Amino acid sequence: MPDQRPPTLDPPAVARWDRAAPLQAPWLHEEVARRMAERLEWIKLAPQAWAHWGPLRGGLAIQPAIEQRYPAARCLLVEPAGARQAAVQAVAARPWWRRWGGPRREVVAGVPDGAVQMLWANMALHGTADPQGLLAQWHRALAPDGFLMLSCFGPDTLRELHGLYATLGWPPPGPQFTDMHDWGDMLVHGGFAEPVMDMERLTLSWESPARLLAELRELGANVHPDRFPALRGRRWRARLEQALDERLRGPDGRLAMTFEIVYGHAIKPAPRVKVADRSAVSLEDMRAMLQAERRPGK
Repeated sequence: MPDQRPPTLDPPAVARWDRAAPLQAPWLHEEVARRMAERLEWIKLAPQAWAHWGPLRGGLAIQPAIEQRYPAARCLLVEPAGARQAAVQAVAARPWWRRWGGPRREVVAGVPDGAVQMLWANMALHGTADPQGLLAQWHRALAPDGFLMLSCFGPDTLRELHGLYATLGWPPPGPQFTDMHDWGDMLVHGGFAEPVMDMERLTLSWESPARLLAELRELGANVHPDRFPALRGRRWRARLEQALDERLRGPDGRLAMTFEIVYGHAIKPAPRVKVADRSAVSLEDMRAMLQAERRPGK
């Protein structure tokens, strides 16, 4: 089982980035959300309610497609109180946005236990310093037999940039992301069942080092514990752009970077009572077991 906290994420730096991140989703997050939505074809359960976790940074553009797939389902748009929640509420108040579907949406800071049958979490997991804690929140939010849909960066992300920094003798440019098999293990350890993990590698390219670095900055900050501890100057920035130009420009004249995208879905199983001479069962678990027994096909 992996350590409780990722070894290459510095929690204070993660918290600072969380406060400073732009109040909109990067283009790449929106594209990953579109690709993750295609995987809903594998899921037969139609949720009565679902939670869109961190939609501001995860991407709101996918909202109409999911609402079209589940037109009768209530949606909880989950953002912490503050600037992010206000930004989502501002979008939700616009007339064109309300036309995406029915009025069954609510912007909330959290999800009551067992309130939803689907939890959608696009590009959120790799950025938390406490992934087991976040998975536990998602597990509590789901009703029995509900399912989780997630995506995040994998370990091959920005491998070219990591290699360049190592060649130049510089500290790492960012964290090392978790492998999809480790995510699968964490899901099982967190109480989920039947995790299905897959991945793909995307290659993005830019015409200039300045544009490349600007888009990387929109995706996140360097939160590696061994990152350079002070501010960088203009001379360092010029050297970085020169190195990118000299070492990473491909035959087509563009600068290319690899992004590994991990996708996963898993089920929250109905509670089971262990066979013993005497067993203690909570009232909530007993209700869930009785409801499961009454479902068609059981």
